[in-house]
Order: sequence, then structure tokens, then C-alpha cells
Amino acid sequence: MEQKAEQFRSTYNSILSEIQKRIVGQTEVVESVVDALFLGGHVLLEGVPGLGKTLLVRTLAEALELQFSRIQFTPDLMPSDILGTNIIVETAPGQKSFSFQKGPIFTHILLADEINRATPKTQSALLEAMQERSVTVAGMKNDLEQPFYVLATQNPIEMEGTYPLPEAQLDRFLYKVLVKFPDKSDLLAILNKTTVDENLQIKPAANRERIREFTHLILQVPAAETVISFAAQLVLRTHPDHADAPSSIKQYVRFGSSPRGAQALILSAKIQALKQGRFNASTEDVIAAALPSLRHRLILNLEGLAENISPDTLIQQLL
Repeated sequence: MEQKAEQFRSTYNSILSEIQKRIVGQTEVVESVVDALFLGGHVLLEGVPGLGKTLLVRTLAEALELQFSRIQFTPDLMPSDILGTNIIVETAPGQKSFSFQKGPIFTHILLADEINRATPKTQSALLEAMQERSVTVAGMKNDLEQPFYVLATQNPIEMEGTYPLPEAQLDRFLYKVLVKFPDKSDLLAILNKTTVDENLQIKPAANRERIREFTHLILQVPAAETVISFAAQLVLRTHPDHADAPSSIKQYVRFGSSPRGAQALILSAKIQALKQGRFNASTEDVIAAALPSLRHRLILNLEGLAENISPDTLIQQLL
């Protein structure tokens, strides 16, 4: 177990080193994306344009030798543009049949760029793929090649012509990560790195087999009953009708986190422990994972929306 854990930490740090060749700063964002990948989850990245979200995802795919596809979501994008469609092909002279033409979703890492610009009908095309790792077209089920991850981006400032993600789809993202504007030192480093004639090559640090191996390793990390109970109580108290919910939750929240939120907390705690050389998850690991795991799972009521209450503030008060 110790040998496997050391291999995991070495591989994990190698992946971070390769990504940081191109991505300056954003340590929390990079680690959250890599964590979610090893946990088999999807990530929603929220930030203004130009912060390197697309570059991060492309670099991650190169560092892991995984196939990468990018879909630019627009209001006129149709589900068939993502999933694929049946086309008529001539199999023999005078004979024709339907053949399934795979869409860009048949990949390992799918970047759904500005996902909130597509209509709910198109957004829902990802639901089955994110949960079941398969797509159904014309009644035929098509399995996606493993591993499969959706890394979606959305712009928080331009709300015209956007469609907020439905709660059912938000809940399928393991994390919601906020990509913040770099500080002065990081901005200077970005300028020095990107305004010169330099071609940075990314070396593969892991592959599909390694990812599957380490995913099973993370699941073997034990979590004591007190840690599991802590995560469960945390999620229960995000519900305004719970007796022990704080007053801010009762005042501003309409619906609390689903059980997926509790699962995200425990899984995140396990990988945090493994990264730090420990073989058991702690309540501190759960607390560290609370914001990215729960911020998109709190549905505010009208009063919370009117007062522009941040879910992060509510979660911090709950902690």
C-alpha cells in the first residue's frame, strides 16, 4: 500500500509539473481538475474569458496521453452535433443502410466550452454520457471509451443569450471551480512566458492504465465512521427544513445538497489524504473539499437571489 501510495504521489506531482509548464498560478484550479480526473468525476469551471481554461484542459490531455475534443456551445447547437447521428450509406450497388456517425463526445476528455450558451435541450444531451458513460441514439446504446471526463466552462458575466444549467446537470459535476483573475506576479509571469518565441513540449506523465490503477487505490483509503458522519451532517444541514440547519441556510436556501455532495466530500477527503502521505481521511480533508463540492448544489430561494447571496458564504458559515 505504501509503495502504491508513493507511486501515486510521484505521478500526481509529475502531472502538475507538466501542466505548470504552460499554466501560471491557478494552483487550486489545476489540482481540483486533476483530483476530479482520478476520482472519475466531471468539473465545471467558471471564470471570465482569457484565463487559460481551454489551455488547461488541452494540456491535461497531453500530459495523460488522452484523446481530447472541444465543443463550442452556441444557441443553435443541436444534440446530434454532440452525440452523432445515423447517416445513409451505400453498402452495395442498389443497397443502402443506416450507419452511426460518432460525434465529438466519443473521446476521453471533452471540453464543453461556454456550456450555458446552448439550449437546455442540447445541454441535456450530456446527461446520460456524464452519468452512464454511454449515449443512446435512435434507440441504440453506444458505450463511451473509458476514461471519460467532461470539463465544462461557463462565463459568469455575460448573461444575455445564456441558459442556466438545470439542477439535475449541475449535480452531476463533482466540482464547481472558480477560476480567478491572476495577481500581479502571475500576470507578469504569463506575459513573459507567452510573448516570446517558445514552444513548450508536454511530456506524458501517465496513461489510461495508470489512471484506472490509482482510481482503485483512492477508493481503498479508509474513512472513519466519524469522518463519514461529519460529511453526512454537513450535507444534511444544507437543507433548510433540517432541525439543525443554521439560520442563514433556512433564510436563503430553497434546496440543499443531494447525496452526490456527500459522496464528493468523502472521495475528495480520500485523495487529499493520499496526496499528503496519509492512509486515512480526516474531517479536515472534508472541510477542505466543502466549497468545490457543494457550492453548485445549493439552490437559493428568491430572497437569496435578490440579495445576491454567495453559496460560498453560506457554506463557510455552515462550516
